[in-house]
Amino acid sequence: MGRLGWRGHFGGLAARLDGAFGADGIFAHDRLRFVDFVDDVEELLEEVARWEQGDEEAADGFEEYVLQRYARD
Repeated sequence: MGRLGWRGHFGGLAARLDGAFGADGIFAHDRLRFVDFVDDVEELLEEVARWEQGDEEAADGFEEYVLQRYARD
């Protein structure tokens, strides 16, 4: 996110997402819970939707969809 120049637009959220993956591109479960990561991504998508379209509803359902599809107990 920082490399894309988005760090300043999203008040620390981009920095948190940057640390979610290791250098090998694999999700870093030891640094961040997957459910917290998905929540953060949804917040980022809502912010982008507000910024681009003036309405965060474009991101509705993202978190629920991802957790139902990919989260494990």
